[in-house]
Amino acid sequence: MLDPSSSEDTGGESDPEVVQEAPRKAAASSAGKRGNNSRAGGQQRQSAAPGGAPGKGAKESDATGEEEERKERERLQKEEEERKIKLQIYVFVLRCIAYPFNAKQPTDMARRQQKVNKQQLQAVKERFLAFLNGETQIVADEAFCNAVRSYYEGFLKSERVSRMVQSGGCSANDFREVFKKNIERRVRSLPEIDGLSKETVLSSWIAKYDAIYRGDEDMRRQPQRAHLSAVSELILSKEQLYEMFQQILGVRKFEHQLLYNACQLDNVDEQAAQIRRELDGRLQLAEKISRERRYPKFVSAEMEPLFVEELRSSVNLLMANLESLPVSKGGPDFKQKLKRSSMNNSFLDMGDEGDILSKSDVVLSFTLEIVIVEVQGLKSVAPNRIVYCTMEVEGGEKLQTDQAEASRPQWGTQGDFTTTHPLPSVKVKLFTESTGVLALEDKELGRVVLNPTTNGPKQAEFHRMVVPKNSQDTELKIKLAVRMDKPPNMKHSGHLYALGQRVWKRWKKRYFVLVQVSQYTFAMCSYREKKAEPQELMQLEGYTVDYCDPQPGLQGGRVFFNAVKEGDLVMFACDDEQDRMLWVQAMYRATGQSYKPVPPLQNKNMNCRGGIQKPASPISLDPSQRQGVEELISAAPSRFDHAALFAILQRSTLQHRMNDSFSCLGWFSPGQVFVLDEYCARYGVRGCHRHLSYLKDLMDYSENNALVDPTLLHYSYAFCASHVHGNRPDGMGTVSVEEKENFEAVRSRLMALLENQITHFRYCFPFGRPDGALKATLSLQERVLMKDITTPVPPEEMKKVVQKCLEKAARINYGQLIDYAQIKVDTQAPPEKRLEDMMRLGELCIEVLQQNDEHHSEAFSWWPELMAEHAETFLSLYRADMDGALQVQPVDSWDSFPLFQLHNNFLRTDPHLCNGMFHKHLQDLYVPLVVRYIDLMESSIAQSIHRGFEQETWQSVNNGSATSEDLFWKLDALQMFVLDLHWPEPEFAKHLEQRLKLMASDMMEACVKRTKSAFDSKMQKASKSTDFRVPLSVCTMFNVLMDAKKQCSKLCVLDTGQEIDKQWQQYHSKIDVLIDEAFKDMISSLVSKFAAVLDGVLSKLSRYDEGTFFSSILSFTVKAAAKYVEVPKPGMDLADTYITFVRQNQDILRDRVNDELYIEKVFDQWYTGSTKAVCVWLTDRLDLQLHMYQLKTLIKIVKKTYRDFRLQGVLDGTLNNKSYETIYNRLTVEEATAAVKAGDGLQGISMRDSDEEDD
Repeated sequence: MLDPSSSEDTGGESDPEVVQEAPRKAAASSAGKRGNNSRAGGQQRQSAAPGGAPGKGAKESDATGEEEERKERERLQKEEEERKIKLQIYVFVLRCIAYPFNAKQPTDMARRQQKVNKQQLQAVKERFLAFLNGETQIVADEAFCNAVRSYYEGFLKSERVSRMVQSGGCSANDFREVFKKNIERRVRSLPEIDGLSKETVLSSWIAKYDAIYRGDEDMRRQPQRAHLSAVSELILSKEQLYEMFQQILGVRKFEHQLLYNACQLDNVDEQAAQIRRELDGRLQLAEKISRERRYPKFVSAEMEPLFVEELRSSVNLLMANLESLPVSKGGPDFKQKLKRSSMNNSFLDMGDEGDILSKSDVVLSFTLEIVIVEVQGLKSVAPNRIVYCTMEVEGGEKLQTDQAEASRPQWGTQGDFTTTHPLPSVKVKLFTESTGVLALEDKELGRVVLNPTTNGPKQAEFHRMVVPKNSQDTELKIKLAVRMDKPPNMKHSGHLYALGQRVWKRWKKRYFVLVQVSQYTFAMCSYREKKAEPQELMQLEGYTVDYCDPQPGLQGGRVFFNAVKEGDLVMFACDDEQDRMLWVQAMYRATGQSYKPVPPLQNKNMNCRGGIQKPASPISLDPSQRQGVEELISAAPSRFDHAALFAILQRSTLQHRMNDSFSCLGWFSPGQVFVLDEYCARYGVRGCHRHLSYLKDLMDYSENNALVDPTLLHYSYAFCASHVHGNRPDGMGTVSVEEKENFEAVRSRLMALLENQITHFRYCFPFGRPDGALKATLSLQERVLMKDITTPVPPEEMKKVVQKCLEKAARINYGQLIDYAQIKVDTQAPPEKRLEDMMRLGELCIEVLQQNDEHHSEAFSWWPELMAEHAETFLSLYRADMDGALQVQPVDSWDSFPLFQLHNNFLRTDPHLCNGMFHKHLQDLYVPLVVRYIDLMESSIAQSIHRGFEQETWQSVNNGSATSEDLFWKLDALQMFVLDLHWPEPEFAKHLEQRLKLMASDMMEACVKRTKSAFDSKMQKASKSTDFRVPLSVCTMFNVLMDAKKQCSKLCVLDTGQEIDKQWQQYHSKIDVLIDEAFKDMISSLVSKFAAVLDGVLSKLSRYDEGTFFSSILSFTVKAAAKYVEVPKPGMDLADTYITFVRQNQDILRDRVNDELYIEKVFDQWYTGSTKAVCVWLTDRLDLQLHMYQLKTLIKIVKKTYRDFRLQGVLDGTLNNKSYETIYNRLTVEEATAAVKAGDGLQGISMRDSDEEDD
């Protein structure tokens, strides 16, 4: 059934565009009248100004009221005319659907996707936000979450998506495809993972996307909803097509039913005869045109005879098509795709009729209460005799009252019965007990038979009883009440006269019951007395009920009403007006019709205020007033301007299609295409006119921001162009002047529309949706530019058009971007704010260009240079704002460098924009800034070196000192900053790198020299005794040089990819040599200091040389003192002090110097120098025998030193050098000699290894 809102609302409204097309003369005149009337009304309103003469105001107000009333009447009259036109079109459409013989419903059309509306978009946004906030159960990795976040921020929240949804051209598939495109790009950039292919990742991500998009919708309901709503995309039945075009043309259900019956659409023979009459009319029209030479105006006079031939041949073709149909067949049958669903009042759900009700399906159950009160007029029985009553319902049990005396026959007894008979028979009998001995039964005194109904009286009433013959009780009456309850499924009942075509074929009075069989099924049933099943029944589904006037020739019944359906009309009558109203109201509720019946007394054209009420319909359900219906169905089709009527039909169909639940992009559904094709063929609508009208309607929608498939425009335009240029795409060789003029108007309008769409490509085809639409638009633009159908457009001409469009697009896109970002160029704003705005705007500009490249560049692939030019124009607009912001920045402010990096990182990777106009301008802007920055940094670093080393405390900081760490960090940061600039121009980039490397070398050299100078100064002040310990500052200096050597390889060496000239190699090797020399000098200086301490120890031992005066004194003194006190072992304090000196300095160097290699160098040189010094000292005393003290001290020093240096990692080759071997041999010989001479004079000190030696 039709939705009440759709049929009732559209039924009385006018199509605002109908007047423009059909019929044209009437439309023009009515439009002219309307214009004059509006002007007249305006003048009258202006004249009624305050301050006029007395009495004028009242007259003018009356005049104004009359004028408005006249306008209202004209408006209603015009609406009525338009409504009649639409009903006439509907008659033609009905015939096309009922008996098609030219067209079939296409089965190869692409299925359209369901639209996404605003509410669904909001729901999808909320679902994706919930996923990002972790409020769903969907498990995902970080990469997928990032992809969803990018999709949510860049696509779902985009204003362009909201516009696309508003335009009705956006489907869930579009959302999915955009996400798929995004993730394909992301997944391609991910590294390969063993055992996990990228296709697997993509399919997994798409599955998760689908889960997020669906949310918590009940999946079990999805298939059912999709099936019901997708019916219009399938092959439709005749009933579904009728329902669809009722909605399209605003025809009400009862109007359809009347027209259906009047046209005899269910009569195959009548439809075939109607076609034959129509074709004969068209042939006569062709002959008349030929005879009277009233041709349309053609582009060439030679086309006039051809036009008549075309008319004849088109009729002959239709005749052949009709002849090819089998006689018994009423046009091709349509497949039924859907059963009727009473739950949805949409035409989409109309299918086969429901199952036909059988009589056994209608079951009623009644409860009867019979109350017997008293009997009056009983004279034939003695007063003391016993009397009683019995009661029974036909076919049921019998009940009896209590006994009473004949003088007082009163009871008040109630009997309860149940029955399935709507017209039951109730029998009540009065008995007296028989006193005779042989009497078998009691004597019946009287009886009454009643036929109660649910509408009968409920209170007790007297009924005359039927008495036996010769009885004295002629006035015997019984008072009783029969109450019959109405069951819930019985909606109304009563006696009616009825006459129908399928049931109740004789006009007579019957008892009717309106029964509700189920929630959606009602039946009108007629019953006979004492029968449970209805005699006949009529299922009310599809019928429309309404009041009507008395019918001549039908005897019986005072007031009439009827029920009408396709192929059936049932007339009812009753005797009471109130009863009729109750019946009509009950049946109106049962049929579910949208048209509400109005009682005849209220159905007037004047409302209570005396205003004009809009007529309900040009045709009436009343069979006596069928002039409107007869006019519509008897009108000869050949007399109508079908071109104008078809334009209205096609426009209304497109309007309906664009407003349905599918993202159709202007494509009709298969059922709509079928009806339009059949109409054109049957009523001779020229193909060119059809496509021109279609183009106009599509362009109307497109200009109002609805998405229309350019392929559709292309097809219709190509057809019209081919026709106008004489190529006969539909076999028509004649071209009218009107067609050519309309084609030229459409061509110029289409050209402007396409240029506008190409200019607004970001907003007409957001994110490249619909897929391929922009490319098709460009292709159509090229087709429209063609002067004829054979000569191609010169490439330069097309290029100029696209160039002009893209130039405008750049300005529009930038303006839209400024509005979106809400950035206002304020010259009074602080520099920081302006720079921040430029950064944000720059990010948005890059995003726009990236989206253009991703979604639209493929469409413009024929002219990649034009897209680059578009991008440059777009960036030039940004450039003006950027330059203004940079000019107000402070002189030595470096906050603008991130802006350069942002743009340069994008531009240098784009093959078309790299080193383009904007890129070069950006470089020119920043070259002085970069040079200035490096100059200032160089000066700053040089000053920090000077000040730092002057105030240096040489405390260890990380790998060096505070000054060196600061220096190397600054140099590294500066080089990284310049590297991160990724300067695009190779020469300047090479210059910057070389300059920074040279600067680093100079700074490194200064650092090394200052460190060496500080080291020398420190060593000069150091002590030469065994108290000397290597200062921590000296270790730090070593570390500074080591760090300098490491940093040198990074900070001072050019990129290996560049060609390095000899001069640069020499300069760099000079730094290396300088550091190595400094190391060498510092190690040598430190080792010399250690050697000086050893020389001091040896010089003290020299006092004990044999033959010297001092040695004899020392020996005597020791011997003399040993007699009285315990004297320490001679020479041990000197040896121990030196050994402690060696060990502690070794530990200091090992702990504080960072580089193992240089520590080993120091230890090697230190050990070698020490052994050499001892060897030289012993060689000088070859001829002298060593004093016992000298021997013991040297043995201990040599042995302990050897062991300590071996523990520190000095290699055996260095430890056992020639000097050591010489020392070892000499001391061994001296030890042996001393042992022979002095016995135990050595006190256990020996060159031999022993575990018992004291450490």
